[in-house]
Amino acid sequence: MSNDQHFIENLLEGVKSNQISIDEAKAQLSHYDELGFAKIDLHRAKRQGFPEVIFGQGKTKEQIDTIITSLSRHHHVILVTRINEEKANYVLEKHPHLEYHPEARIVCTPIASVQKSKYYISVLCAGTSDLPVSEEAAITAELMGITVKRYYDVGVSGIHRLFEHIHEIRQGKVSIVIAGMEGALASVVGGLVDHPVYAVPTSVGYGANFNGVTTLLSMVNSCAPGTSVLNIDNGFGAGYNAAMIMNMLEKNEDERNI
Repeated sequence: MSNDQHFIENLLEGVKSNQISIDEAKAQLSHYDELGFAKIDLHRAKRQGFPEVIFGQGKTKEQIDTIITSLSRHHHVILVTRINEEKANYVLEKHPHLEYHPEARIVCTPIASVQKSKYYISVLCAGTSDLPVSEEAAITAELMGITVKRYYDVGVSGIHRLFEHIHEIRQGKVSIVIAGMEGALASVVGGLVDHPVYAVPTSVGYGANFNGVTTLLSMVNSCAPGTSVLNIDNGFGAGYNAAMIMNMLEKNEDERNI
């Protein structure tokens, strides 16, 4: 039986036993919440395993507050990305149960409240300037229930810093590699591990870096197999993709043990 079938069956049983009102059941069966300026996807968690994520950039603080209120009626996990400090402070006044991660520019459900996976992924970044994107990736994965180990400032200009941790990195199930400049770190890691690598180019670099385009092209042309490249500065996408792989891995393992 699918997740949707379980959901509907439990909902009907709740109505039958008078634990859920008809109006509440109708609200839960609604596919989206119409807010006028946005249609909030209420069934995304049922389809994809995780609720709709709020992209904070370009939205007003009032709009973000309203969307969080809508999602909170249906989900216990909230994730807002690309939100600046001013908007974050406003949101936290309205929703004090959430927390702000300024380096990642994320407002979310407290990370400590989320149960973590048995296996872990590695998040690596080449330099300190790549930390905002790295933290966006790491916190996204952690909020999706993944154990994360961080290896920061391990770029190829001092490659001995990477080799010091390579055994632990190899023991992980996925690596996210974040780099600017020429993006060489992704190819190096891709040639040293036997698991999927998500490479994220950042907009960090001098003029000829073209705000990350040079890094993107370098990573796309990597000779290391098993490396997939995300968009420039897309730490969220890398964290989300890695979490999907990990959740699928652990789900399959649980099913084999039944």
